Amino acid sequence: MPVTALLSTKSCGVTASALALTLASKRPSLLAECDPAGGTVRAGLLNGQVGAVCGLYHLAAAERTGPDALANAFANHLWPLDEAGHRKILAGLTDPAQAAALGRTWASLSDVLHVLAEDAGYDVLIDAGRLALDSGHLHPTLTPAPLIHRADLVLLVVRGTEQSLTLARHAIDPLRTELQDRGSGADTLGLLLIEDGPYRAHQVAEALKAPVMAALPWDPDTAGYLTLGGRPPRGYGRSPLLRHARTATEQIEAATSRRRIQQEFPARRTNPQLAGVLQRLTEQRGGNRG
Repeated sequence: MPVTALLSTKSCGVTASALALTLASKRPSLLAECDPAGGTVRAGLLNGQVGAVCGLYHLAAAERTGPDALANAFANHLWPLDEAGHRKILAGLTDPAQAAALGRTWASLSDVLHVLAEDAGYDVLIDAGRLALDSGHLHPTLTPAPLIHRADLVLLVVRGTEQSLTLARHAIDPLRTELQDRGSGADTLGLLLIEDGPYRAHQVAEALKAPVMAALPWDPDTAGYLTLGGRPPRGYGRSPLLRHARTATEQIEAATSRRRIQQEFPARRTNPQLAGVLQRLTEQRGGNRG
């Protein structure tokens, strides 16, 4: 199953989108809230049920002990998002100042997340927060760079508005280059469109020169509940956001599968002489038709 990182150039609904995808998955799923600016799910959807004694920050100390200690700490600091426990969250930081302590933890956490996805069959979503660049590269402290580098799919969350697209235009080329030079390849980059605004998926893809891998509807009631918590809106389980999120998880898995197949079976290299012969034959056939 894929490990998918979500991030944005500004507050574009990354956390609500990541939660919707996690909750809507048909398989066991995990949301790792890894925004260095701090997590919001504790005080939002979880309504303060999870205290500071549980969550991402505690993995830093465990990582210094070794991989087994990190794996155990990871398992012990997950919190269920549903009664059956099939959907879980690793709650984020309670203080942005804690982010510096995680510098050497991100790579080891990435190993754990990929084992969970590949060996245990989990859909893994990473809330990577807001994109921060330093001299054209992912900022080493303000982004969980190793998680983004190793993700099977990196989705830049955008809205269909002029403001959102303008901000994304400045970020997409450096992000694409970063993934090509330091990550899993430029082809891991795609867009998750929040359908708020006049621009449709094909227009967004054309404007940003990147594929729209999935789209989620503008559903402020459900998104507000996922972000702020409280009482779920009427019809929450059948809400447009969750219904489309189920489809989106399937589209994300399909995109990841296509990429893996392309990596295992790369396109056959064409003999230049053969290509020239075929081109001449095509030109001749076209001339004969005339």
